[in-house]
Amino acid sequence: MMTTAHTRTPQPSSPAPTRFAWLSIAAAVITIAIKFAAYMVTGSVGLLSDALESVVNLVTAVLTLIILGIAMRPPDEEHAYGHSKAEYFSSAAEGIMIVGAAVSIIASAVPRLLAPQPLESAGLGLALSLAATLVNLVVAQVLLRASRTHSSIALEGESHHLMTDVYTSGGVLVGILLVTITGIERLDPIIALLVALNIIWSGVKLMRSSADGLMDAALPAEDRQAIITVLDRYVAEQQIGYHALRTRMAGARRFTSMHILVPNTWTVSQGHDIVEQIERDIRAALPGTTVFTHLEPIEDPTSFEDTNLDRSAV
Repeated sequence: MMTTAHTRTPQPSSPAPTRFAWLSIAAAVITIAIKFAAYMVTGSVGLLSDALESVVNLVTAVLTLIILGIAMRPPDEEHAYGHSKAEYFSSAAEGIMIVGAAVSIIASAVPRLLAPQPLESAGLGLALSLAATLVNLVVAQVLLRASRTHSSIALEGESHHLMTDVYTSGGVLVGILLVTITGIERLDPIIALLVALNIIWSGVKLMRSSADGLMDAALPAEDRQAIITVLDRYVAEQQIGYHALRTRMAGARRFTSMHILVPNTWTVSQGHDIVEQIERDIRAALPGTTVFTHLEPIEDPTSFEDTNLDRSAV
């Protein structure tokens, strides 16, 4: 039996991803200033909730910058599989802080719900909030494109967080507009509470996603299907089989392993050539994937006794 492991995952050669984290930090500073100014001129608790979420954006952007620096480090003796899982700590912390911001929003909105207060200079507040929303929208789209280019879950999480802020700001703008039109002052804290619930949901989703990554959850269904498509093609074209297919994700890196079953009559060289071809095709289908293959004789019954996840149970 023979086991091989190959990857063509390129190691980062430049700090490009961290430059996008700096962009997120700059956007957070700008939007905090704008949104707090909008809150000061209107007294809207909805705008206050929006500003508090931007403070969270700043903290998470700084954390993303730090984590990206760690995740980009090459493998070493103590971390042979690299440091890419560090990105999950960033998204987990981001989820916790998002929930904390939501609690602060609720604490600010409930008293205003019980004792409504009129809004002041609503037009100026709307204009300022709209400007901040546009800043976040542009930066979120830039980060989303960068996350795909650099295969960074941390940048992707930051992008989704900023888009959540955009949706939140949109809700606040609608709330202020409704108060201005209807004169119903309780609409402002009601919108703030709805925003808080939306923020909590976003935070919970981020924490669940981070937990999945840290628990070595399998690759998404479409990625697994891409691997199966490659393997099934070889099964149809060659006299081989496979089993014990396993996958996991670690930040930007994918890992997959499988047992390749070949005829007893094949030479070691033939077996090695076929697994090399399989690994190459899987990497072509899913760039940046580390592939582990374990070669076994298809006619040997013991080859089918180690398909369980826990081989010690066999």
